[in-house]
Amino acid sequence: MNRRTITGGLLSLLLLAPASAQTAPATPAPSAAPATARPIPAANYVAVGGYYYEQGQFDQAYVAYRAAAEIEPNNPAALIGLGRAQVKLRLYSAGIATLKRLTALDARNFDAAIALSQAYVQQFIGAGDRSVVSANLTEALRVLQDAEALAQGATQGRDLQLSKVWNERGYVYKLQGDAPKAIAAFKQAIVLNGDNAILLYNLGDMYYATGNIPLALDNLQQAVILDPRDPFNRAYYAKLLALSGNVTAAKPEAAQAARLAPKNAYAVGQYGVVSYLAKDAVTARAQLNQAVTLDPLRYPEFYYYLGRLALDAGDLKTAREQFTRATALGSQNAEYAYYLGLSYERGAGVIAPDRLKARENYDRALKLAPGYKDAQDALNRVR
Repeated sequence: MNRRTITGGLLSLLLLAPASAQTAPATPAPSAAPATARPIPAANYVAVGGYYYEQGQFDQAYVAYRAAAEIEPNNPAALIGLGRAQVKLRLYSAGIATLKRLTALDARNFDAAIALSQAYVQQFIGAGDRSVVSANLTEALRVLQDAEALAQGATQGRDLQLSKVWNERGYVYKLQGDAPKAIAAFKQAIVLNGDNAILLYNLGDMYYATGNIPLALDNLQQAVILDPRDPFNRAYYAKLLALSGNVTAAKPEAAQAARLAPKNAYAVGQYGVVSYLAKDAVTARAQLNQAVTLDPLRYPEFYYYLGRLALDAGDLKTAREQFTRATALGSQNAEYAYYLGLSYERGAGVIAPDRLKARENYDRALKLAPGYKDAQDALNRVR
């Protein structure tokens, strides 16, 4: 699952660095400025940060935003950019602290409230032990209440802001395991902002999570129609077509998504997933390897399918490595744990079975998904 947020018009700081720019604004590093030079305005660093953030170069964005915040500690554009960059770099506590500071300085900053809610959610997702950050989702919802109150009082863009609130709520409810509330929230967001493909994507993703592939396909198809050049919409739609058994229609859609965004790890990786489901192992391996090269930490699903490819080929050493990566990044996914167990249960050549590790992973899969029949049957085999 690939969570998506509405960013259009959300960050006023990005107005300083339009996405259409092809080169970074020319701003020297703070240490490079001669002692007698005129001080560089914070706005210049914000512009540089905005450029790098849009390009996905979050480490460079962080440096620029931090420089801006050092020059003007209360600059809202610098603080929201810094907080978002910190979260992207998985500096969750620092990002939350930065964004809390901004909301304290400017209690009416709607964008800051949304960003803070997202930071709480991302820290929850990225935690190795979620019990340590169990209060994060409650905090995220509390901040969204504040954001809703701000949106209700807005003189312009009220419905757009409210749609962002409901979109974020839907994702929090999903993480809390409340599918009906999540679906209702995404639907409410669409009522407020019906021409937004990202909202249709998120609703489709929620239907897929609940096993309703027909409704998931309907919403993803609408998202593709609304925004045909969006690689996320098309790639996910392609995967759902493949999962529904229509690999003939799925593969050209997936290939088109990858062509639209050859450096987008999600689009490239889903082309690999669709190719695997279409039994094209050569294309699947090439695309999946390219995806994890582009973004090694964000998509455990791609390591899982690389593991499936290795398992199919009898390469147990590689299968175990890939499934281990998948379970490390996707620690709440029972299927990843089950397949890691399966790779340890098997032996081939010099690779011996390891029934103890197989049992541990089957047990883990069952704890994550009680009633998982394949995992229970496998656990019974290795006891």
